[in-house]
Amino acid sequence: MPWNPGVYLRFADLRTRPAADLLARVPMEAPARVADLGCGPGNSTALLAARWPAARLTGFDNSAAMLAEARESGVAAGWVLADIASWQPDAACDVIFSNAALQWLEGLEMLLPRLMGFVAPGGAFAFQVPANFDAPSHALMRAVADAPRWRAKLADVRPLTRLSPEDCYALLKPHAAALDIWQTDYLHVLEGEDAVYRWVSGTGLRPYLDALAADERADFIRLYKARLDAAYPRRADGTTLFPFRRLFAVAQAG
Repeated sequence: MPWNPGVYLRFADLRTRPAADLLARVPMEAPARVADLGCGPGNSTALLAARWPAARLTGFDNSAAMLAEARESGVAAGWVLADIASWQPDAACDVIFSNAALQWLEGLEMLLPRLMGFVAPGGAFAFQVPANFDAPSHALMRAVADAPRWRAKLADVRPLTRLSPEDCYALLKPHAAALDIWQTDYLHVLEGEDAVYRWVSGTGLRPYLDALAADERADFIRLYKARLDAAYPRRADGTTLFPFRRLFAVAQAG
């Protein structure tokens, strides 16, 4: 299934807040060239445009649907269809920014230093990735996928890439003049029925659903929802609490 901007943007404010928190720690006054890798529908790019209106700003994403949404956003940026894994700018960037995109890629041990190499002297590489893959939302996803009915079909689904703070430090420190790494635990207060399911259906659940036929998908979702309801009970006021940890890094080039 292709990326669905509407599903992703159901929680636009909560998904954009980490991008704002990351941007607040980027120590750049007036960068000339700024790249937003995995820009999606442009919600993070809008923050970059607001902070640096004079910058040459480009959003890159491998989803045509997401880029179409971004073009409709009115954000003053260029939009380019590209794969982060093979992306290479035509000139060094003063800021390379990525909000919740790098976890989809393999080989971060090579990719992170490679991206750092595209940063101009004095510039910054800033990114944020989820760090909640042991939370019930994702552990239950893997457990349902391991059920006998789906095990063979879903055995080759690649989980999202984990990156620890220590890994991040080891990969970037040799290439950075200064390095700022931190984790934040957000407590999302979600509204409505099946709230956690609706959150993950726009992101981490997609590879599992993509691999199933329509009838299998419906049964998978039914079982997964039941387990999510037990792990994340809806409160008397109608809300569901969804803890979510994220990892942040800002690496400055010498």
